[in-house]
Amino acid sequence: MRLDKFLKVSRLIKRRTVANSVCESARVFVNDNPAKPAKTVKVGDIITIEYKDTIKKVRILRVPDGNVSINEASSLYEEVS
Repeated sequence: MRLDKFLKVSRLIKRRTVANSVCESARVFVNDNPAKPAKTVKVGDIITIEYKDTIKKVRILRVPDGNVSINEASSLYEEVS
């Protein structure tokens, strides 16, 4: 699954267009490497997102085939300290 789609489906970022722009501005990293929106992500990858005032680091637990419900979204990843 594409990185921008995963960010939207997992609800780490609300809209896919916002996920695209955040990736293009080099504020998203996959396994500590800057990532473009089309980067393919897989289970076990660590995504780091630099928000305005915080940094969020998550590990992918599951990559869905399509959209998931709001309740399932948080089960796609776990926060890494």
